[in-house]
Amino acid sequence: MTEQPTSFERPQTGADPADPRGALLRASTPPHNALPAQARAGETPAPGPDMTTPQPGSDPEHSQPTVAAEPDTHRPRPVPELPDTIPAQSGDSAGGERRTGQSVQPGRPTPMRRDGDRLRFVGAATRRIARGIDLDEIVMGLCRATVPTFSDAILVYLRDPLPVGDERPTGPLVLRLRRTDRIPEERDTEGGFVSPALQPEPTELTELSAVTAELCEVRAGGALAEVLRGVRPVFTDSPAARAALPELLGEGGELTVPAGQRAILAPLRGRRRVIGAALFLRRPERIAFEPDDLLVAAQLATHSALGIDKAVLYGREAYIADELQRTMLPETLPRPTGVRLASRYLPAAETARVGGDWYDAIPLPGSRVALVVGDVMGHSMTSAAIMGQLRTTAQTLAGLDLPPQEVLHHLDEQAQRLGTDRMATCLYAVYDPVSHRITIANAGHPPPVLLHLGGRAEVLRVPPGAPIGVGGVDFEAVELDAPAGATLLLYTDGLVESRLRDVWTGIEQLREKLAATAQLTGPDHPPPLEALCDEVLDMLGPGDRDDDIALLAARFDGIAPSDVAYWFLEPEDAAPGRARRLARRALSRWGMEEMSDSVELLVSEVVTNAVRYATRPVTLRLLRTDVLRCEVGDDVPQLPRLRQARATDEGGRGLYLVNRLARRWGATRLSTGKVVWFELNRGG
Repeated sequence: MTEQPTSFERPQTGADPADPRGALLRASTPPHNALPAQARAGETPAPGPDMTTPQPGSDPEHSQPTVAAEPDTHRPRPVPELPDTIPAQSGDSAGGERRTGQSVQPGRPTPMRRDGDRLRFVGAATRRIARGIDLDEIVMGLCRATVPTFSDAILVYLRDPLPVGDERPTGPLVLRLRRTDRIPEERDTEGGFVSPALQPEPTELTELSAVTAELCEVRAGGALAEVLRGVRPVFTDSPAARAALPELLGEGGELTVPAGQRAILAPLRGRRRVIGAALFLRRPERIAFEPDDLLVAAQLATHSALGIDKAVLYGREAYIADELQRTMLPETLPRPTGVRLASRYLPAAETARVGGDWYDAIPLPGSRVALVVGDVMGHSMTSAAIMGQLRTTAQTLAGLDLPPQEVLHHLDEQAQRLGTDRMATCLYAVYDPVSHRITIANAGHPPPVLLHLGGRAEVLRVPPGAPIGVGGVDFEAVELDAPAGATLLLYTDGLVESRLRDVWTGIEQLREKLAATAQLTGPDHPPPLEALCDEVLDMLGPGDRDDDIALLAARFDGIAPSDVAYWFLEPEDAAPGRARRLARRALSRWGMEEMSDSVELLVSEVVTNAVRYATRPVTLRLLRTDVLRCEVGDDVPQLPRLRQARATDEGGRGLYLVNRLARRWGATRLSTGKVVWFELNRGG
């Protein structure tokens, strides 16, 4: 899509030569506040309201006139630095008449006649191009730097797709029109219109985007390929460029290019290869380009191409960083029974999108859930990679149903294997919704905060422990009450510690913030979980972000004892029949008799598989929540596998029935055996 420069403001003192506001099309009479040309040699202009008398000892060549400022009704723009300006040189207009036989229209950009002008313009333009970071900023910087100071219009073509780094592009070379820019044919700031004498024909520069092709495939051995291979800018009146224009602009597009040396075709070559082309155009009424302008176009093309290469590499690195961070953190949180979860992650800054903070929620056997939050030292791709390894290790250890202190011990060993300087803090907690208890172990991490239902916020007393990676340190776990309606908040130190406050001051502020937020909803209703996370992050003030932040909030709903049925079954042949009777009684007590047939069938199959190899009593538990969950545990560590039984087999169809009838099912290995579970929708 063609973008037009929004440059309708009045020129101001010290205007940037690369700024399109400095040279709009005007009527034949220049406005009263236009920059006056410098006096001819030996003449002293009389000071007027728009000029200041030069002081003795000042350099008249670099002195700047003072322009009477008028109120600007458009959006404000910063005035560029004076060293970037190009003062009008005396005799430019006259010189233009003598050398070309054409008069320079008043109010139009004057040509650059001296090497100093070109050097100052190139310096200002390249600085403007270098300000851009992403691709669009760099291309826009090239367009705004050249229009209208260097050319009346510009077309920028880039390779599609752009190659990244050293990768070799595949397929044919295709150029896509990335951006066009031109002097706008709009009303000026005085409220009038451009003089009809200066209006171009409809086939000229005003319709570049409409008459040029968006895509161009460069044919091998064609005229355009030869021009691009030559790398150097060329005038379009040369035979090679004239033959390349139809291929670049499309059918009939070359008619928009003015005749003579009023157009320059400049290949854009990056570090490895040509990545595009730029076409600079001047209108017929403007002085044509000179041979020295080819050097200017070469400098603009070189700096733009290198900037585009840089932007593409930066974009790829930002993409990799985003993907790495996204894969390191949970895409979605699970929905375990008896607990609701919410999380937040904030990077330290846009320029440091990856860090070592992470959080996780891992479902465990018995409807329990492991809550993890950790922080690897540093803010780099290495820190993020180490964080990913530790998070994966924690998930694996959680699947073994190890106690929290054992999980931290194995994480400490893993960190030492990764390197001697791999340090991290971590807090690992396991919540049991049936017993309403939580077990917590800490490895040098800030303590969690528990917000009770009545609005009291409590910093839990958990042994701090040593950070992961120190080695040779024992970790201690504590078991605490987790009443229904309470909210546990796990966080990293970026939330409570900064240059403006120490960690314990931040923890106290966090506790007060939680208590104040709970007061808004009253003593009988806990605050909404998502809103609570947002309120917690609001405690961060301006300049109070030195570190990335990971936040995990858990609302304990628990499972009422009346919704739990638990039995021990001896590993004998009569166990499946007894399991069916116990399940039927529990369903009758809960008013769920319509589910008896399905539950009895599946319970019988799972218990039969358990007692076949078990040597200790088998456990059977039914949980009534939003679904009906059945759990069967035994002391055999081997997990059952779903397989297709043959027609002649007498068994092997139990798990097949479970897989077909259950909403979900699974098996988890424990330190003392395994648990096989399945879920059924209530009422079906």
